[in-house]
Amino acid sequence: MSPQTRLAQDLGRRRVRRPVSPTVADPERALRNYRAQRRRAIPVLGLLALLLIGIPVAITVFPALDEVRVADVPVSWVMLWLLPYPAFSMLGGWHLRRAEAVETTRGAGEHRGTGEYRHTGEHSGGHADRDG
Repeated sequence: MSPQTRLAQDLGRRRVRRPVSPTVADPERALRNYRAQRRRAIPVLGLLALLLIGIPVAITVFPALDEVRVADVPVSWVMLWLLPYPAFSMLGGWHLRRAEAVETTRGAGEHRGTGEYRHTGEHSGGHADRDG
């Protein structure tokens, strides 16, 4: 093994960090975040169901998609190959941003006793050690 490879592997091992586990110090806030994140997941699940059910329904309702070809491949096959995975990735990224926004806006700006939330720009989602 070359010295450069050994150095790169050693650096990679040193940078591994354990994920920060949530503390039970504020279970009420954790429960509020959990419930808010579940509510925000409903549109994502609806769009996912629409995608999973919609593609086969579209292929069934429009049989002409089997006759139209792109690069000598039926459009219906192209829809099955190329459409779902980018859509799944976009839905996953959208849901992740929405779920993390709950932790950011509710955790940092919470005023004790008032139930009001104010965004302070700080991130309190437990990932403070991510970059440094």
